[in-house]
Amino acid sequence: MITTAAARAHQPLRLADGRHQAGVRGCRRSHRPYARRAGFRQRAAGNGALMRATTAAVCFAGAGQQATMDAARRIAALTHGDRAAWEGTAVFHELVRVALDGADPLAALPAVVGLVDPDHRRRYAVVLAADWHPADATEFNGAVWPCLGSAVWALRTTTGYEEAVRAAIDLGGDTDTVAAVTGGLAGACYGAGAIPDRWTEPLHVPLPGFGERVLRLPELLGLAHRLDS
Repeated sequence: MITTAAARAHQPLRLADGRHQAGVRGCRRSHRPYARRAGFRQRAAGNGALMRATTAAVCFAGAGQQATMDAARRIAALTHGDRAAWEGTAVFHELVRVALDGADPLAALPAVVGLVDPDHRRRYAVVLAADWHPADATEFNGAVWPCLGSAVWALRTTTGYEEAVRAAIDLGGDTDTVAAVTGGLAGACYGAGAIPDRWTEPLHVPLPGFGERVLRLPELLGLAHRLDS
């Protein structure tokens, strides 16, 4: 959440050096061999790839639509064998890119759904439709479809960062992941300034193997701003 919001408050990302270019080229290659070599089951459409996607979505936003969606699919395929997880993560990446570019991700949804693999497009069209409600879900929100749909619903039905995250939490179920996905989208839309100080001031990330070193908000913001360096 903080990563996306910080980047939004800073500036849109741009590819700045050869290392980024190489990373983008690498993520444009086919992602299927990763899933095959890891031996994943084909039915693994959990929401874990979505939960961790905000940082990569910010990092690849400046590379454009195709590059960020391809990167999302390849990264998701590292741990999730079901293409549904890849496609949901690709949709998330693109919505973050649109928001960081200053446009409305909700208005972009029909076009983004059109970029989903045809075998999965209809299912995403349902959960991302304007009239869909989390109560309509046919799976637990630990699955990728209702998780992403619930995050978009929370963004659509609220008017600010805190309200959106609280709406996601109030849905129950897999609240940490749904709220994380919602926070990524809302952070891209509303910026770092919309996140309550009482949420950011206690932030601390202990680093295993680095003694007593702990990252707090200034260090975390610094890392966010370095995503395009």
